[in-house]
Amino acid sequence: MNTEVGKIATMLNNADETDTPLKENLNQLSKTLTIMILAICVVVFVVGMFTKQGTEPTNKLMIDMFLVAVSLAVAAIPEGLPAIITIILALGTQTMAKHKAIVRKLPAIETLGATDIICSDKTGTLTQNRMTVEKIYYRGEIHSADDEIYEDNPALLAMVLANDTKIENGGDLLGDPTETSLIQYAFDQNIDVDQMLEKYKRIQEVPFDSERKLMSTVNKDGDQYFVAVKGAPDELLKRVTSVAINGEVTPISEQQRKDILQTNQDMAKEALRVLGLAYKQIDKPYDDPSTNNVEQDLIFAGLVGMIDPERPEAKAAVAEAHSAGIRTIMITGDHQVTAQAIAERLGILEPGQDKRVLTGAQLDELSDDYFVKHVGDYSVYARVSPEHKVRIVKAWQANGKIVAMTGDGVNDAPSLKQADIGIGMGITGTEVSKGASDMILADDNFATIVKAVKQGRKVFSNIQKAILCLMSCNVGEVLTVFMMTMLGWDILTPVQLLWINLVTDTLPAIALGVEPVEDGIMKRRPRGRKSNFFSGGVASSIIYQGILEGILVLGAYQLGLHVGPHVGNAALQHGDALTMAFLTLGLIQLFHAINSKYIHESIFRKHTFSNKWFNWAILIAAVIMAAVELPFMTGFFDVTELDAAQWCVVLGAGLCMIVIVEIVKFFQRREQR
Repeated sequence: MNTEVGKIATMLNNADETDTPLKENLNQLSKTLTIMILAICVVVFVVGMFTKQGTEPTNKLMIDMFLVAVSLAVAAIPEGLPAIITIILALGTQTMAKHKAIVRKLPAIETLGATDIICSDKTGTLTQNRMTVEKIYYRGEIHSADDEIYEDNPALLAMVLANDTKIENGGDLLGDPTETSLIQYAFDQNIDVDQMLEKYKRIQEVPFDSERKLMSTVNKDGDQYFVAVKGAPDELLKRVTSVAINGEVTPISEQQRKDILQTNQDMAKEALRVLGLAYKQIDKPYDDPSTNNVEQDLIFAGLVGMIDPERPEAKAAVAEAHSAGIRTIMITGDHQVTAQAIAERLGILEPGQDKRVLTGAQLDELSDDYFVKHVGDYSVYARVSPEHKVRIVKAWQANGKIVAMTGDGVNDAPSLKQADIGIGMGITGTEVSKGASDMILADDNFATIVKAVKQGRKVFSNIQKAILCLMSCNVGEVLTVFMMTMLGWDILTPVQLLWINLVTDTLPAIALGVEPVEDGIMKRRPRGRKSNFFSGGVASSIIYQGILEGILVLGAYQLGLHVGPHVGNAALQHGDALTMAFLTLGLIQLFHAINSKYIHESIFRKHTFSNKWFNWAILIAAVIMAAVELPFMTGFFDVTELDAAQWCVVLGAGLCMIVIVEIVKFFQRREQR
């Protein structure tokens, strides 16, 4: 495992697999519900046995109460929740695919909505990855890209020869955008590149790597050999010993070094990516070409500055992420000054925030403990290698943040796997990086990440709505049966409980999962790693709304004892009251599903019924629920036929559910202000 690929494989194996917030929340929810439901069922069974003792034979009573307890457990468990969550996530993947975000792992959608930090590569994600040569520095002067340059200029030779661009179909350029821009510059200068490459045939090379940040080639030049080198100016200057001015090669002075570095910095401040160019001539090829011999005793040839324009939508996307409480971190291999200039133009940095930029070399000098404590001080990382990304991710995660990380190279795979959300690049990404990612950007665009976060927040919000609807309704069912048992009343039969559970726990809850994005969802702060489905007031809403349901159902039962055509006949009147309680419990949950469309906001707004699937779900469920009153169904469900006054009580209880919840929401919003 001593090869580079072996090192990457080791880092992938050592990367920590983090549970998604969705998985953690579901695990917590299942444990809590299991304990609560078992406890309640035991209490109902025991209390029922005591309160109804003597009303029927003990064996039959035990069986009846056992069936009630089991039915109550089935009713209380939101068994449709896993299917509903899966459907919501699957629908989310479809929506995100339309926005060019391809999700490879379903839970990643919900995790995106909780993202606190987006660590993004600069090139191709925040910028267009369309490099264009803007300025060239040689012979002590800066020249525009439009100025004429001669074919034998060492700077031009280094640009063309130390270059892996493939030229096809007489002019189509394939390769790294930085390198293709250099060849395009030569084309624009009317240089016959094919002829130049034929004349200076490549004999040997030392490929580019992210550690030394240089690339070199050895090319045949008549009886001699021309060594062309390009790379990071600061790294290249360490290997330069001479400079050529007006055809004369002289030892480079300290002042000349300072001038070159100053020029490099001036060009970088203009958001130009700057490459250093150098060369030398040798008499014979190297026996074992390496950086230790090829890239030594070089002659400085010049600098070339290229612009990679920001994506037009990137600045707005960074601002939207900021308004959503999400911090954008820019990571690049560019020079520190270039990185800062681009970050300022994108709004990642405010002008003059030099201390928020950290280089890879400076990062290496920081201990892990110090970096974890101060990672929030840095918004831009320059001259970093892919290995640094893993440290950045771990430092943020150690601070309890949910981190999204982009990457396209093979050596980006460890950081993509380490991140809570690994984001691969669909256009420039390698298969290894795509395989390690949770989501792939089909357009390599930062703005797509922000759109995906928005969809992720919508998915979580809709899951919360479904849970609020299901759990509060289940609490209402449990409370109704529990109170009836405690008071010694006749209770709803198992078949009635299961029918309510079947009708109200399926279509309306699924339909809540396709609710559109709420207004202002990207103005909220990230919910954080420690939040769960019950956060944001959902837990308290489940409790008070469940209690309210139970009270309304019990109230309908009590009214049923005094309303209807059978007043005075205790047996028939009691049957009517139980029927009213049964229908109230079922229909009130459908009314409550409308309440659940907004956890805190009022439902009395323009777009409340814009979800056609929800409208149909409520209508179909209401028809199915009311169908138990058909003459041929009453015997099966052990219900009686109600008159208009009794139906008014049932519907009135349902409307009371909406009115009372709306009043509570009003005071909650008022208190928050």
